[in-house]
Amino acid sequence: MIIPTVGKIPGTRFVAVCDVNSRYLADGRKLAGGERVAAHHDYRKLLEDKNIDAVIIATNQQWHVLPMIAACQAGKDVYLEKPLGQSIGEGPYAIAAARKYGRIVQVGTQQRSQEHYQKAVELIQAGKLGEISEVRVWDYENNWPGAGSPPDCPPPPELDWDFYVGPSPYRNYNPNIYYKYGYDWFPVAGAGHQVAWGVHHFDIVLWAMQVKWPKTAYATGGNFAYVDNHEYPNTFSATLEFGPGPVARHGFLLQYTMRTGGRRETRAHGKCFIGTEASMILDRAGYSIVKEVRQGQRVVSTDYLIDAEETVRPADDHNRHFEVFIENVRRRKQPTATPETLHYATAVGHLMNISWEVGRNIRWDGENNKVIDDPKANALVTRPYRAPWKLEV
Repeated sequence: MIIPTVGKIPGTRFVAVCDVNSRYLADGRKLAGGERVAAHHDYRKLLEDKNIDAVIIATNQQWHVLPMIAACQAGKDVYLEKPLGQSIGEGPYAIAAARKYGRIVQVGTQQRSQEHYQKAVELIQAGKLGEISEVRVWDYENNWPGAGSPPDCPPPPELDWDFYVGPSPYRNYNPNIYYKYGYDWFPVAGAGHQVAWGVHHFDIVLWAMQVKWPKTAYATGGNFAYVDNHEYPNTFSATLEFGPGPVARHGFLLQYTMRTGGRRETRAHGKCFIGTEASMILDRAGYSIVKEVRQGQRVVSTDYLIDAEETVRPADDHNRHFEVFIENVRRRKQPTATPETLHYATAVGHLMNISWEVGRNIRWDGENNKVIDDPKANALVTRPYRAPWKLEV
């Protein structure tokens, strides 16, 4: 959990906590230090506290950008959990706020602070894999038989449901939205694994390949493993085309697959960079480089790794990202994991969802943040906020 992890960093202490659920608020207060820690229902009241130097925003994603902007305006530095927001259009506002108010804003793509990811990116950019033509990314889980389809009902008394919904279009409370990470699967608070989990992968892909956005995106999917009331599919696949860049001189394809009806692979969340000289399988368990098989060579394999040339296991640095944030705040140093990098990584998953929603391939103008020649798809780039919430910097 975030509170115990950050609380162990020397020289830090929690001053206040905030939650729209009174039970979770009380639990968080105990973890953060008890009665000496202030407890707030409304994040705007918390930001009035002059004793606070920095805030951690670990809410659902519909509540990422607005509190981040408000924190910057209040003179606070920010650790902002991923993904960036509920739509691509929120990204430029977050980027502008960090710049306008001169704050340290580090985002929660923590893999950037792990040594084996940094080494993997160095090797990819140095040409270790040769010419890369495809990157495969996957998120596999087995949640069968699904969460079921409970009816909408009144929210529990400890939860301020209207505040929870916030800037999203209002919908009635359903227990599958609020509990068991169900928010990932409902537009009121999430956008499927392709955004919630995918952003971690896409951030590494964009970083390693030194690109910002794709040219085209096409996605398809449905509830093929089981049926429940989740509003994003449990089986999903997308293909994105990227133009030429510093690493892939001829461009490359990103193939993404997600399913929650069967893991099968032992490495359930990861990516594979496929090049002319070798391929690299990379995830939080480390990376393996596999030599490419040339024409005429015989493949003999007893494992899914063939002729593994190099295998690297991770260091015990999965919490390093929080330490980096505190160091950046103290040194007034801008991080490598910024609202801008998170905007690009989050946009990849949102583009998949836009294609899935309209049912066709879309072409993307990343420079101007718009879908080309497709008004219906372009209307989904920025999803309007529910009154009285407004995006303002």
